[in-house]
Order: sequence, then structure tokens, then C-alpha cells
Amino acid sequence: MTVRTTPDLSGKDPDWWRQAVVYQVYPRSFADADGDGLGDLRGVTGRLTHLAALGVDALWLSPFYPSELADGGYDVADHRDVDPRLGTLDDFAAMGAEAHRLGLKVIVDLVPNHTSHQHAWFQEALRAGPGSAARDRYVFRDGRGTHGELPPTNWQSVFGGSAWRRVPDGQWYLHLFAPQQPDLNWDNEEIRADFRTTLRFWSDRGVDGFRVDVAHALAKDLGEPLRDLAAAESAGEAALATLPPGTHPFYDRDEVHEIYRDWRTVFDTYRPPRAAVAEAWVPGARRALYARPDELGQAFNFEYLQAGWDAAELRQVITDSLATAASAGASATWVLSNHDVVRHASRLMLPPGTDDNAWLLSGGHAPAVDPVAGLRRARAATLLMLALPGSAYVYQGEELGLPEVADLPVEVLQDPIWEQTGRVRKGRDGCRVPLPWTRTGPSYGFGAGAAWLPQPESFAAYAVEAQDGVEGSTLELYRTALKLRRKLLGGETLTWADDAPPGLLRFARHEGWRCAANLSDEAVPLPAGEVLLASGPLEGGLLGPDTTVWLGG
Repeated sequence: MTVRTTPDLSGKDPDWWRQAVVYQVYPRSFADADGDGLGDLRGVTGRLTHLAALGVDALWLSPFYPSELADGGYDVADHRDVDPRLGTLDDFAAMGAEAHRLGLKVIVDLVPNHTSHQHAWFQEALRAGPGSAARDRYVFRDGRGTHGELPPTNWQSVFGGSAWRRVPDGQWYLHLFAPQQPDLNWDNEEIRADFRTTLRFWSDRGVDGFRVDVAHALAKDLGEPLRDLAAAESAGEAALATLPPGTHPFYDRDEVHEIYRDWRTVFDTYRPPRAAVAEAWVPGARRALYARPDELGQAFNFEYLQAGWDAAELRQVITDSLATAASAGASATWVLSNHDVVRHASRLMLPPGTDDNAWLLSGGHAPAVDPVAGLRRARAATLLMLALPGSAYVYQGEELGLPEVADLPVEVLQDPIWEQTGRVRKGRDGCRVPLPWTRTGPSYGFGAGAAWLPQPESFAAYAVEAQDGVEGSTLELYRTALKLRRKLLGGETLTWADDAPPGLLRFARHEGWRCAANLSDEAVPLPAGEVLLASGPLEGGLLGPDTTVWLGG
């Protein structure tokens, strides 16, 4: 394994993020250094050479803050510390120093919409009572009904049920996610000032950028009386399509952009300016607002992740995504998997219209997914994604071709979605199963003992040890693709080949670099040119189904 040890170039290229490949580390499932079954920061540090050898430009670290794990770490009890089970601030510093030594940038998850109910502020609010300054940091309201026994509105939690929880003195607090995640009141200047402090805290510790969780939810219409949504069953995002842009009571309000313009003034005090990317589940034209250069600078493109394995659909999504990013002066973003969705090696093989949750509830049996075919399609999708202009975000384990672990027994599930929906939505644990590093061991090299979520025996064949140096393995495909991409990349546009037959995507980048992806069920003639890399075997001058090729000259 060759490890790239280039110096940290962040001070020389402030636009490093525009076409970077960013590797998402879900720390509790990446590597366990102390053997307690839970991944930790020292585990991350010890495996950074894997990322350097892979050829990525940066790692994005999902939450590592103090948390009771009511929502996998996104219930944060202190935004400026490390969960003791994951390490210390000194461990974070050591991890950042090693990452920079290896030429890797560091992006951390920021969770500004809510805190944990264990946060000192929320505990103070519970003690202080109605009308207090402590309660004004959150969204507390009296209930409706004769005795205030009904929630203040019909707003629904993303995780199921009412978005309001009653406290012993009778008031209700807002939680758009789990009840253990009370929403902050961003109309309160104390909240804004505290997050400016948080941005500086991590930036001063060498963090190169931030991924902003639920970036579209911070600003809320809290004027009295609070207004209901049209449908009580809606968690809110569905109403974005029917309400005038910027007027939803708690999603994608126009006022949210004042917050990010304020943050940009903090980012720009550093050299280079700190980068940021928004997780904003909003339509493309609205998403562009978050990516403006005077705000966060980049936003995740979820239309691409949600697109089916269909050439016409993907071409339209890619075209629209590039136009949206260009309208904001940003670069496009591409992602196939993350900690919230079914891994794409499985998801892309589900028949169109299949309900992901129903498939998970069946243990992955209805319909059954062929892992060989799923891996072939995942490899083709990856090579297509990496040929696109912009930033690519890679989720840990996809470089190994990991499928979704759909058959986790219900007694091991950790995701709050399972209980909060009355056990009708299985949740996201299947994509968070800890990584396999070795062929053997109680957790396949993840740690000295068993992992916090059980790994299937099939993970042994996907382990880093099983693929390292093996020609044709998925790991070596990623390594080769990222090395080539670094050499070939230039510009932020592409040109479609309009003479491509149905089911085939073909485009040119620059200086003769071209990509062809066959999404059909039939082999097609291989386009002319030098084959630089292919996601699968090329036989008889043909590009087979579910295969992508890069061509030069």
C-alpha cells in the first residue's frame, strides 16, 4: 500500500474544496482503538493512512461530541468538546495533525438546529420555568386545549409523531427530530453569538471546513399564533412543494440566509477561508442560495442520490445540478451513499418504486438483491460520479463495495426512528455497521472485541486486507480512479454526446477525457479511444451492462 504524504496545501489553494473528493467518517463505526466496541478518534488517527492511500482530499468527521447517542451523535450535549468514549480534545488535535501531515483536509459536522436534552442550556431551561431567559434559547410554548393538553401546532417530527414534547410544568418544547433533540431558537442573539464562538473554536484548532446539519431548518416563523401545516401527517418537507418559496413555518425560510452570511464573515477571517457545505433538503433553485459565495459556498445535491439507475433521468439531474451550482458560483456536489440512506451497492439494485423501508423490514429478502450484480452496478455508478465536475463525497466502506446490512435483528437496532415510529420504520443502522479491516477477528479488525452493531460473516470478503493489492478489487478500483482523477481533472463543465444510444451516458470533460456509462441491459460498442479505466471487464470491443469506462485521446 503506497501512502501519499504530500504537505498540507490548504494555505496555498483556498478553492481546494471545489473539486475535492471528501471521505465521510462515521467515527463510531470506523475503527475502535480501545476495544470497547465503539469507534473512537484514536481509531480514526490510526487508519488515516488508508484514506491517504485511497487518494481522497479530505475527511468529513460525523459528530464526535458528547452525546447520549439518542440519534447517533447528532444529539449534541456540548458543541465544543469530545465525547469521552471517543477521546479527548488532545486526541482530536493529534488526529488533525496526522491528517494534515498526510495531505488531508479536515471537515467536521456542525449541528446548529438543536442540542441534546442533556445540554446544560436545556437543563437550565427546565429548571427556570416559563417566561425565563433560559427557555428563550429554545422553542417553548403553552399548549392548546382547555388545560394546555394539546400540542401548540400539528407539526410532525421527521422521526415520527408530534414535533412537540410536554414538560412537567405544562409547557411544550419543539423537537423536529427526536424528543432528546430540542430545537434552538435562532431569533435569540445569544444562540448566534455562541455558534460564532463554536466556529472559531474548531477553526482555531485547524479544522478546514464544516458540514452543516439540517442547514435549512434554523430559521422558524415563531410569531404568534403559530400556524399549523395543512396536513397533520406531514413532517414538513412535503409542504415545501406547495407553499410559496421561503414561507414554510420551519424549513427553508428566507431569514436563514442572514445566519450564513454572518458565518461567512467568521470563515473569511481565516487564511485560507474555512469551507462549508450545507445539508439542505430543498429544491435545486433554493439550494443554490445556501451555496452562494457570501454564505456556505457549497450544498449537497440530493437529487443525484435519489435518482434511479436510468440514463435519461441521470442526464437531466446532472445537467440541472451543474446549472444550479453555476448559478450560485459554486461547484456541484455528488454523493451516492451516506449515514442516512441505504448503501448504493444495494439500493441501486432495488426495482423502481421499491419502498426502501419495506425492503429493510423484510430483512432484504423481498425483493432479494444479488450482491454480485449490486457491486457491479455500484462500481459503474462510482466511476460515473467521479468523472463529473465538482466535489464527490464518499461514505466510509463504499470503497470496499459494502452492501446494506438489511437483516439486522430488531433487538440490536439503535436508530431512534425504530421506536419513535412504533416499530414501523427500521431506520438507518444497516448502513452504519462497523467497517471490516481484516479477514478474521471478533470484529474483522474494527477493534479487539465485538462491535457495537453486529457484522455479517460476509464482511470478511469485503475487508481491506482481502482487497489490498488485489487487481480488479473494488478498493483498487477506487485507488486507481482517484489517482487518475487527480491527473485528469480540470475545468467544471462537461459536454454531452447527443448521439449516444438509449441507456448510454457519454460526455467529454476536457483535453480528450471522456466517460461512457452503460445503464442498459444490453452490451453496446465501446466508444473509440484509449481505455484509461473501466468499472468491469470489457470483452469483444463491447461495453457491457452496468459498466462505466473512462477514455482518453
